[in-house]
Amino acid sequence: MLTRIVPSLELMEADSYRKQQTSFCVLTLFVIAILLLLHTLFASLLGEPSTWVIVLLGFSFSLKIVELVWLQGQTHGITKRTARLETGLSIAGIFLLAALLSLLTNRDVAPYFVLLAIPILQCAYHFGLVPTIITIGAAVGLIFFWMHYFFLIHPPPLAAEYLEAGMISIIYILMGLLVWFLVHQLKLQQRSLSENMVELESARERLIREEKLAAVGRLASGIAHEIRNPVAMILSSLTTATNRGIGEVDREEMIQIAAKESSRLEHLTEEFLRYARPTTLQRSSILVSDLLIYTAEVVRAHAAMRSIEVVCLPMGDQTIEIDSAQVQGALLNLVLNGIDATPTPGTIELKAARDGTFIRIDVQNSGSAIPESVLPSIFEPFYSTKPKGAGLGLAIARRVAQDHGGDLWVSCNENGRVIFSITLEAGGVRK
Repeated sequence: MLTRIVPSLELMEADSYRKQQTSFCVLTLFVIAILLLLHTLFASLLGEPSTWVIVLLGFSFSLKIVELVWLQGQTHGITKRTARLETGLSIAGIFLLAALLSLLTNRDVAPYFVLLAIPILQCAYHFGLVPTIITIGAAVGLIFFWMHYFFLIHPPPLAAEYLEAGMISIIYILMGLLVWFLVHQLKLQQRSLSENMVELESARERLIREEKLAAVGRLASGIAHEIRNPVAMILSSLTTATNRGIGEVDREEMIQIAAKESSRLEHLTEEFLRYARPTTLQRSSILVSDLLIYTAEVVRAHAAMRSIEVVCLPMGDQTIEIDSAQVQGALLNLVLNGIDATPTPGTIELKAARDGTFIRIDVQNSGSAIPESVLPSIFEPFYSTKPKGAGLGLAIARRVAQDHGGDLWVSCNENGRVIFSITLEAGGVRK
């Protein structure tokens, strides 16, 4: 991951350099234009700009335009060596320009020395403290050297001019050191931020790996939870079938239930995959009453062990095209949850009705109302209020309902009357 982050940071620094240097080019062009304009407007004080001054300024202006175009073309990054070379040439060029313009204008305090502020800023931005101090010293030295040279040719020297040059030098020193300090602090913060980004990315990867491992654990726990339901039904059915007091017809029915629940175990893994990645439904026509009756018969023996009665209200000859295995699993989850939530003795009721363009199936239990603090979370994956629950039953049941164009929700939440309602799309409904 570090090898993936570092190049992006280098590219970001190169892009930042290109933008900064572009700003300096524009600033230099602006200052050159302003100085030429002021020289022209105040020609009575500074003298008319000579042809050589105009030519030199025009040439410098053109070079800056070329530099600007070159910078805009460096979209694939700039190496540190190239950046240092380009910055160094730019700084040296401005120093040379200021010196030549001073010679051509021949003034005691040449106005074109204002250009020296730009290389000081460039050095403070791109280099360290020592190069910045050297650049400031070079700028101050050039100003005083020119003053000394000028008054050698045009004596006597004027103390006021030296004082003015000293004030300009102090401004350059303060400006250069302050800008370097601010940029240095900014770079330290940027470096710290980059290191934090690397650490954050590394921590994120660790969390992802840990979350994947935790998800595998939750999935395994969920599979165990889902397997436990049909296994309980098989055990109850076989226990009832081996009872000597049971009739032959009832024994055969219990064995058939055990066989059906055994085959349903084969589909549990597919149900988990279907929850994570919905698949095409295997629809078939089935009577809604048969769906309810089968669910009630499957859980009746298990409910009887807790003295809970399972009541089924048939719906007549209404049929619907659904994936019966998935819907049966969803209803079984709802009924078993109802049995767990119902005190002894109690009642579980299954009924169905036509609700507009849907078939609505209600699973009602006589247990206590679900706490309001828990209610918004009961359909979330892996959320469970049971000590050993995996929290997948209601989540899978709701996904089944949604895959069939409907939904699953708590339509009534009262003490002694809690109803889970599941709707199935009526597109395949016929009577």
